[in-house]
Amino acid sequence: MESNSHSFDLELSGTEQAVVRRIIAGSDREHPADATLKTELQQQRGIRPYEKRLISQIVFAFYRWFGWVDVRQSLDQQVQQTSELDSQFQQQPESLSDEALTAKAVPAWVWDQSALNPAWTRALQMTPKIWLRARLGKRESLAGELGDCVLPPATSPCEAVQYVGAKNLYAHPLFHGGEFELQDLSSQMVSLICNPQPGQVWWDVCAGEGGKTLHLADLMQNQGLIWATDRASWRLRNLKRRAARARIFNYRFREWQGNQPLPFKTRFDGVLVDAPCTGLGTWHRNPHARWVTGLQDVTELAAIQKRLLFQAASAVKPGGSLVYSVCTITRAETTEVAEAFAKEFGDFKPRPVPHPLKPNAASAAFQWFWPQETGGNGMFVAAWSKV
Repeated sequence: MESNSHSFDLELSGTEQAVVRRIIAGSDREHPADATLKTELQQQRGIRPYEKRLISQIVFAFYRWFGWVDVRQSLDQQVQQTSELDSQFQQQPESLSDEALTAKAVPAWVWDQSALNPAWTRALQMTPKIWLRARLGKRESLAGELGDCVLPPATSPCEAVQYVGAKNLYAHPLFHGGEFELQDLSSQMVSLICNPQPGQVWWDVCAGEGGKTLHLADLMQNQGLIWATDRASWRLRNLKRRAARARIFNYRFREWQGNQPLPFKTRFDGVLVDAPCTGLGTWHRNPHARWVTGLQDVTELAAIQKRLLFQAASAVKPGGSLVYSVCTITRAETTEVAEAFAKEFGDFKPRPVPHPLKPNAASAAFQWFWPQETGGNGMFVAAWSKV
């Protein structure tokens, strides 16, 4: 959880500065900075929680402002420069022009692959918001008990709560009691678009550690059944642990690599394909990814997304729903995947997609969620019904 950045040399001891150097030096394409950071901090028994948060802030600021770095300087000077830039921008966003942000905040190839504007780049440089998902119907009571919370408009059906405090949420009794999950706002809206009903049978194809699986189960009031699959067994083990804490029981899980025959003979009321993607929509949370993601990743992942979506379509029963979502914004992974599916599968018709934060707005063929508009991740969602 990030807050405003601090000075590198004034706030950290020599030991802690050395930790920052090791994290940055050890981060590359095969070793993402967020994973390297987590591993390094787990090994630092003598560093207090506040200091760990500060180290995290400085590392994230380094990659958020990496486009401004003078590589001729020492690493310490680079870290100091990015920390100062981050602190300045969080306090005075207008201190940097749209032109400067557009030129340096992301690699140039991104602008050719996406329909973007300077507002997105500006949102990308802001400290990301912390979003919680309360249990169904309990967001007001959760906000009151937890404190330091901001609620979306009362007209929204979303159970999202923005947390603006400094507590260690993973250690909070309400978290251990299953009263909330840390889950991005846009991720929550995907489950609301799915709109599963109690008693139905759903398949979460790329379940990961189960954020959307648990939300779907809560929306189904623990009735019916959700199958969760993923190619990584360790993610599914984490799903099992999270489900136990949340007292969710209407799910089953199975490892599935995605390039094999379908793991079920069941035909589902709904299938969610929250596909692996380049993650451009999360670059404000994971700024290191900006500098290790390239055009080849877009091409390779778009092929995987089409394969997963095409395979999953055969598991939808007549009248059932198919939902496709990705937390990215490149055309090849969003509208082009949806267009390819529509061309290939004439027995599916587009299902109007509502905007959960705008219940009075007209539904669209698909929805874009933008950080500058929602405060959450960038996300694309399309949906179909099987004729």
